[in-house]
Amino acid sequence: MKIAVIAHLKFPIGQPYLGGLEMHTHHLAGALRARGHRVTLFASEGSDPALVPDPVCPPTGDALGDPVACERIERAELVAYERIMEAVARGGFDIVHNNSLHDLPLRASNTLAVPMTTALHTPPFESLAEGVRAAKPGMIFAAVSPSLAQEWQSLVPDARIIGNGIDLSTFAFSPAADPADYVFWSGRIVPEKGTHLAIDAARRAGMRLRFAGPQPNPRYWNEWIAPRLGEDVTYVGHLSHRELARQLGGARAAIVSPRWEEPFGLVVAEALACGTPVAAFGRGAIPDILDRHSGALAPADDVAALARAIQRAVGLDRRACRRRAETLYDAQVMTDGYEELYREVLAGAPANRSRAAVFERPAA
Repeated sequence: MKIAVIAHLKFPIGQPYLGGLEMHTHHLAGALRARGHRVTLFASEGSDPALVPDPVCPPTGDALGDPVACERIERAELVAYERIMEAVARGGFDIVHNNSLHDLPLRASNTLAVPMTTALHTPPFESLAEGVRAAKPGMIFAAVSPSLAQEWQSLVPDARIIGNGIDLSTFAFSPAADPADYVFWSGRIVPEKGTHLAIDAARRAGMRLRFAGPQPNPRYWNEWIAPRLGEDVTYVGHLSHRELARQLGGARAAIVSPRWEEPFGLVVAEALACGTPVAAFGRGAIPDILDRHSGALAPADDVAALARAIQRAVGLDRRACRRRAETLYDAQVMTDGYEELYREVLAGAPANRSRAAVFERPAA
């Protein structure tokens, strides 16, 4: 197939990833190319040249609440997505995979001759919801988890569920933790990821913590993270995936501390692939990903409960964690799901939806 993949434009699609959506888009575009599809990735400048991207604009970035920056970003993205849709219309594609978070591709689908499918990666927000309402009737949507599909239920009552996947060869199995005896946190260091709560919980559990990730919010770092650093809390930088896997694989447990309803939680799958049990706030899709053999859950924002979850998690079976990742969260399994979806879109007939059954909430 000749496939157009429309990325979001805020950050390049390449390592070191700024977040899970960048990683997902990179894996999907790369896997589709490896399977012989002709893929054009419309993305921002600086994206991985191995994907042969069509760089439509500089990365638009994150406004971080600045209204002037927000207006500038909106203007830049509007122009860029108009250019993308013009290129798609004349590109001779068989199908369009919309992986962006912008409403314009959805609105433009009404005048597009080529069929489009859209993957939902975030809970509903105003502009994206308006785009979904304005999309071409009959568009088939995918959601990355059952919990996210439920959040979109009123607008998208029949979303196909295709879980995210990771490169299991990069996140290799570590049968034993590092003798340094630490727990690990990774992700964007921003308030909604709850980095400061992970630090507090690790200390309360009596565990050394290493943490990694980009710092897009200087104020949060300066006010909430820097004062918490110490001999038992170490920032190890914004890591490549191979170094991230090494750090994750050496940890006794991974801490995941979202302060929002996490749509998927790739860091959870990455930890499981390394054989590292997870202690997490039970928000969004995280209870979809973990079972009692691979993780321990705590109520949202409850630091004391998260500390107890860490203490439980460090005793879980590392091989059980790896088996769960191999069964459910392989990037190749994810790509299989999207190929099935493309066939469904092109044929106009339901495909096998059994893949949704791989998500099972743990028994109470």
